[in-house]
Amino acid sequence: MLHLRVVCPPEKTDDALALLRRRTGVAHLIVHRGVAVAPAGDLIEADVAREAADEVIDLLCEQDIDHAGGITLEAIDTALSDAADEAEEDAPGEGADAVVWQELVSRTGEESRLNATFLAFLTIACLLASVGVITDSPVTIVGAMVVGPEFGPLAAMAVGLVLRRWDLLRRAGAALAIGFPAAVVVTAVVTLASEAVGLLDVRAIRSGAHQVDFVYEVGWYSLIVALLAGAAGMLAMTSAKSAALVGVFISVTTVPAAGYVAVAAVLGDWQRALESLGQLVVNLAGIVIAAAAVLALRRRGQRVRAGDRPLARG
Repeated sequence: MLHLRVVCPPEKTDDALALLRRRTGVAHLIVHRGVAVAPAGDLIEADVAREAADEVIDLLCEQDIDHAGGITLEAIDTALSDAADEAEEDAPGEGADAVVWQELVSRTGEESRLNATFLAFLTIACLLASVGVITDSPVTIVGAMVVGPEFGPLAAMAVGLVLRRWDLLRRAGAALAIGFPAAVVVTAVVTLASEAVGLLDVRAIRSGAHQVDFVYEVGWYSLIVALLAGAAGMLAMTSAKSAALVGVFISVTTVPAAGYVAVAAVLGDWQRALESLGQLVVNLAGIVIAAAAVLALRRRGQRVRAGDRPLARG
């Protein structure tokens, strides 16, 4: 279940309470009148089944409470209550299948911002990838995959496409378009410096076959893996199963491909640099396409289920 907090203007409180009383999936309804200071008003609290949360939020937003007051949601780890159990049973569908769209927009919007933290993680991931490429270390490549923060903007692009939120598309596109080139440039500079002081021998990648050659070798399997990872990643985000995202991170060679671009450029091997760049583009596009497809299907399914949804209790 989710805990709902609504800071509500006094003149809208009774309507909001009546709305929440009528909805299925709502339990533990509480009102504190006059306790909110900024913005001034009343505080309404309730526990809401995840599968009912999206509809409840939409109805509260229709009353302009998101502008005149405030609405927050937080996950409840444990709820020992017959009323809560009844609310979850009454709400149509399963919690794991429910998408809380406002939560998804907020989450992906935050994770798609171009800031120092995003650039730092992406740069560190590319540096790890470059070390893994030069030393032929698949373990280091996997570490780079896990550290990379690129799935946030990719998910935001998928959400932007499905919901036609062009602001999300622009923000996520800027994060990727600026973040990856910046990380590649820093990685190339550090690789040059490491080679100059004798820490790394970049020429080692030219000698024979390596375990990490898959990083730059583009093929149908690259696209297939990217599509599967994008689908799994969006399912994980929309069902609040974040543990599955780790598997997504270590299955797609986005960051490793960017690291290989830097190493190949330092070496002057422009063919491998272009192949790695192609691998990067294919994987990024595949993730966005699959994530958007999954999101569109889930949205359509949720709308179909909403047609048979009971609107009131009792």
